[in-house]
Amino acid sequence: MLKDALGRQLKDLRLSLTDRCNFRCMFCMPPEKEFHFLPREELLSFEEMRFVVEALAELGIRKVRLTGGEPLLRRHIDKLVRMLSSVEGIKDIALTTNGFNLKEKAALLKDSGLKRVTVSVQSLKEEVYEKIAGRKVNIKELIEGIEEAIRVGLNPVKVNTTVVKGMNDDEVVDIARFFKDMGVTVRFIEYMDVGTLTEWDMDKVVSGKEIIERINSEMPLEAIESEDKSEVSKRYRYIDNGVEVGVITSITEPFCGGCSRIRLAADGKLYTCLFAQEGFDIKSLVRKGIDKEDLKELIKDIWTSRRDRYSEERFSRRRKTNKKVEMFRVGG
Repeated sequence: MLKDALGRQLKDLRLSLTDRCNFRCMFCMPPEKEFHFLPREELLSFEEMRFVVEALAELGIRKVRLTGGEPLLRRHIDKLVRMLSSVEGIKDIALTTNGFNLKEKAALLKDSGLKRVTVSVQSLKEEVYEKIAGRKVNIKELIEGIEEAIRVGLNPVKVNTTVVKGMNDDEVVDIARFFKDMGVTVRFIEYMDVGTLTEWDMDKVVSGKEIIERINSEMPLEAIESEDKSEVSKRYRYIDNGVEVGVITSITEPFCGGCSRIRLAADGKLYTCLFAQEGFDIKSLVRKGIDKEDLKELIKDIWTSRRDRYSEERFSRRRKTNKKVEMFRVGG
């Protein structure tokens, strides 16, 4: 068990496959900004990713979640899933996606070893979703992708919805009800100050407490106690059918104390926090031929000295940190 300076165990990896995305969501890659993406040769290869995952697995990583950007834009992603599935110690490979290529790829990904999928759904109204995503959106295709993921057995399929006051917060109960009827868990995420490109404002945050109160007033809930301190979602279930719903409260009730995640960005930098200012350049060392034992020692040094607790310190600083890695580079 590898623990950081605050006693948090290393257990989970967020692996970003690309910094590119087919959306321009307001809380990640706002459309009014100009983006310059990594050239292909600057992305970690699948072989390089597997090498780093092998080292991390030997240090205690058991779960890998593939992120982006939009990970389904990375060509031959099924090949990577197969490669990671064969790494000794890795028990769970999951994917977070905007869902708009999921229908075509769900079966192949399942056959390759993917276990679970989480789909971002920001609205059930196309005109609202298009304002959030900065692109045309076909909600029917999105829902068909979720249905296909369920059909092929990528279970549990979950949905993430980032709630922004004045944008989609009036849909909280409708979204909850829609996916309750599908038997799909929704996790509502408080609007976070990730990266530096968004016009984040605390006044646009709807608290997890308020979200649960709204849902409970229409569809009664009961809390579910978690035995895993590293879980980021506060979990509830509907009393009438047992389907779960959750809230991720990074703003109003931070959970830094249980964070077990390390992040490997598509450019080969290792980050110890979603809100980190700097990453550790692993790619250059891998391409220079570092052996696995030396890589493990480096990662040990990085993790054991880790003291990140940005969300818990956010308001005690009385200011936002202006220099942070962008979420589309490091993954959510």
